[in-house]
Amino acid sequence: MADGVAIKKGALTGLLLLDIGGGLLVGLILLALATLAARAIERPDVLVSTIGDSTVWNAILTTFAAAFLAVILLALLGTPLAYLMARSRNRALPLVEALVDLPLVLPHTIAGLLVYLVFMRYGPLGQPLGALGFSFEDAFFGIVAAMLFVGIPYYVDAARDGFAKVPIELEEVARTLGAGPQAAFLRIALPLAARECLSGAITAWGRAVGEFAAVVMIAYYPLVVSTLVYTRFTQYGLADTVAVAIILLVACGGVLVLLRRAATRLWRPDAPA
Repeated sequence: MADGVAIKKGALTGLLLLDIGGGLLVGLILLALATLAARAIERPDVLVSTIGDSTVWNAILTTFAAAFLAVILLALLGTPLAYLMARSRNRALPLVEALVDLPLVLPHTIAGLLVYLVFMRYGPLGQPLGALGFSFEDAFFGIVAAMLFVGIPYYVDAARDGFAKVPIELEEVARTLGAGPQAAFLRIALPLAARECLSGAITAWGRAVGEFAAVVMIAYYPLVVSTLVYTRFTQYGLADTVAVAIILLVACGGVLVLLRRAATRLWRPDAPA
């Protein structure tokens, strides 16, 4: 009996320590946000003028458009790859997994350099795509390419985990009933893994929106939110940078929260089928 009480007390102590640790992390984020807001309130005139600055809103629109396009491409290209990774037993699978996760461990300046080498005017993809009218150096599609590259592991890993949870027996039953491999994938595996795919897409979108180093290596212009903040900080100082950061934080954070809430409502237990 005494041993049981001791175990319960130890478990409660462990949970309390975890709660304190988690609270410190959340508190750090809240402290940073509060400090930013306090700085913005010190110069309301700068904040008001920044709200009416078309450069800020153009950067937000460019960022959102590039990030959404990057995620769409990730879904189209990464979903089949994630499915194959979840189902494959090939000995080369660890190598493929390492390649997919490589953008996670690379310094983002190196990631940007790799993107630049591939998509520059005379690069292996930049040259043929340039002949089709796509420009990447200091261009919108360069931003998309950089965002896509850094977002690969965030989407593919999440989608792979989703497909891995789908019992392969369900697909085998569908095939015995006459469904081909593509039909089994589209009608069985993909719908059952859709939640993880969507979660990965949202995470990849958030990573894309916040990317700076990889983007700036290939396309400093047109400005996105990260390059705009850097430009304002180096050219105008702290007050202007804080005002821009407040607007960008509300816009980008608001969209991310809405996406998360929409995903949660879509798959809540009492949601209609």
